[in-house]
Amino acid sequence: MKIKPLYVGLVVLAVASIIIITATLVPAQLNPAYAVAETFVKAAGNGDDVTAMAQLSAELQEYVTTVCPQGSVSACIDAYTPPDWGNFLNAVFRRSQPDGAAAWDIQYLATYAENQGFSGVCIYVRTEKVSDAVWQVVRWSGWISCDEPNAGLSTLMAADAPNAAP
Repeated sequence: MKIKPLYVGLVVLAVASIIIITATLVPAQLNPAYAVAETFVKAAGNGDDVTAMAQLSAELQEYVTTVCPQGSVSACIDAYTPPDWGNFLNAVFRRSQPDGAAAWDIQYLATYAENQGFSGVCIYVRTEKVSDAVWQVVRWSGWISCDEPNAGLSTLMAADAPNAAP
């Protein structure tokens, strides 16, 4: 049986299209719940307290101002990670699950300083919809090695998760 070049071309085009769509349409571009969570994680990790605080619910903002060192989101996050991990570099979406139409439980995988730090840091963020176009971070936990037995999404969602706020 001889395979026609047209069929081979169509299969190659379909595979290339799937790869391009997957690479360009990450969850933050498809759902505002993800965008808020990603903005928070990256801002907090990079020490941008103004941006990080703007993503938080009023209750979580109050928690930060009363519990975190100097009332700083990034100071809370920095306190979770050992100094030998180095500086935060980036976080990428790992997995998520919806909790109804107005809440998402999202996990990120972070990387810290190259040639010095650590990669495979699991972070959990819960976002909730407060109005038609507004989502806020209402809870976080984690900032722990993904090798830890309590680093999975379901465990980080629990009330007794490591570094849970609030």
